[in-house]
Amino acid sequence: MAGEDTVAAASLLREPESPRDSLDDLNGSLGSEEPASSSLNAFIWALSFTAGISGLLFGYDTGVISATLVSIGSDLSRPMSTLDKSLITSSTSLFALIASPLASVLADRLGRKSVILVADVLFAVGALWQAVTGSVAGMIIGRSIVGLAVGGASLVVPLYISELSPSAFRGMLVTLSILFITGGQVIAYVLGYALAQKAHGWRWMVGLGALPAFVQFALLLMLPETPRWLVKAGKEDVARNVLKKVYASKNNMNSERVLRSIQKEVKDEEATSKLVNPAVPGNDSLPSLTHFQYRMTELLFVGGNRRALMIACMLQGLQQLCGFNSIMYFSATMFSLLGFTSPILTSLSVALTNFACTLIALLIIDRVGRRAILLRSIPVMIFGLVLCSISYSFLGFPSQDVNILQDIGSAVYSPWATFIVVSLVIFVCGYANGVGNIAWQQSELFPLSVRSLGSGIATATNWGSNFVIGLTFLPMMEYLTPVWTFALYALICLGGWVCAWRIYPETKGLGLEDMRGLLKDGWGVKESLERPMSSRRRRH
Repeated sequence: MAGEDTVAAASLLREPESPRDSLDDLNGSLGSEEPASSSLNAFIWALSFTAGISGLLFGYDTGVISATLVSIGSDLSRPMSTLDKSLITSSTSLFALIASPLASVLADRLGRKSVILVADVLFAVGALWQAVTGSVAGMIIGRSIVGLAVGGASLVVPLYISELSPSAFRGMLVTLSILFITGGQVIAYVLGYALAQKAHGWRWMVGLGALPAFVQFALLLMLPETPRWLVKAGKEDVARNVLKKVYASKNNMNSERVLRSIQKEVKDEEATSKLVNPAVPGNDSLPSLTHFQYRMTELLFVGGNRRALMIACMLQGLQQLCGFNSIMYFSATMFSLLGFTSPILTSLSVALTNFACTLIALLIIDRVGRRAILLRSIPVMIFGLVLCSISYSFLGFPSQDVNILQDIGSAVYSPWATFIVVSLVIFVCGYANGVGNIAWQQSELFPLSVRSLGSGIATATNWGSNFVIGLTFLPMMEYLTPVWTFALYALICLGGWVCAWRIYPETKGLGLEDMRGLLKDGWGVKESLERPMSSRRRRH
């Protein structure tokens, strides 16, 4: 019966077939954008920085494993094999994959803030578990607990910031959380370098990850829930007070306009829900659907929602399958195998590039636009990967049948190794400017009714792809050779550029409640590019 229920709901939720509206009509439907805020006040900065600590934890965990893998030695009862390293690394991604869809449901039921608090507890427990474990299995368990935290936080933090930010600064503030991730990676490499030569120094590396979790937990208790979730939960007075703080001004017109827009979207959602919700008195026309079934049906069968999901999953898949995190996880391993005397310090150059270029993205994303930055940055990534592949070819590996990693480790340092570092810096520069942060703008694509669920599925795509990368990178380096490994990543980036050019519209400046109109009848690429020009014509 559940299948019949879903089909029935789908027929009600499916958008009516109609000719595409004219550009002027579309502009009219998007004309209700949020009021522009001239500046960001202390309240918005406080909540953005506090929520961003989750990014710091996420980034620190990503960076610290690179230094840990070359520092553990035989502290876990035996020397680690390639499989051990792959499992320790990929276990975090696997459990993040499991956590992100679950977190999307909890974020709707309990609130965005509550999920971040739970993630803080898991971050602390996982970090301390890793610090005291004495076996490879224990390390995998600790990394898995951290993975649950990362999966929840990586979904909810961009959602939390996005729903609290004025539209004019939304891209920048979400990117700020990504800047925290890159900052966490830099801190991890610095601490890794400082502690690498100390006995059991790696235990301090992983254990220190608990400290920011305790700090964020304490600070977050003083910050509010998002106004959009509060309205949905029937707490409109609380939502109004939060919006007054966000749009702080002498009058409350801005906050009231945004509140009315949110209320309208929630009422439209509730009106549609009555068609299939058995709790509505007098509604005997359809069998019942669970809340999750209904939301999933709405996400998959409403054209605009389905297109938003496809775009978000495409961006998140590209972000991981391009190979970036294989570099972050295994950079110290790679550089030690290339003959660098201080592989962790060499890895720091990659992390600093990531941080600096993410900072640039933070400053330009709301002016240049998401689509424009993405289409310009992916070719830079491709160039870096191709250069890396060519550089590896000049190191003269014997054959695919020989253990490549062992051969590199026994080889004398070659000047081509420096070219490899330079090529990876170029790749990371393109990544950090573009898909590294733009993929996390995913929540702006979805209407409120499916925002958490859609973001959860997209985040699961990210972590599923991350799991594949973490598990396969070292075996690919051994059996495909580094030349073909990085060539494959370049081909994936090329495919991602084509997809982005075809289906990813420009979203800068749009209010969260306006995205439905952009994707309602199609991908909205042409309309999103022509809309600013049409708006300028109307103002003149």
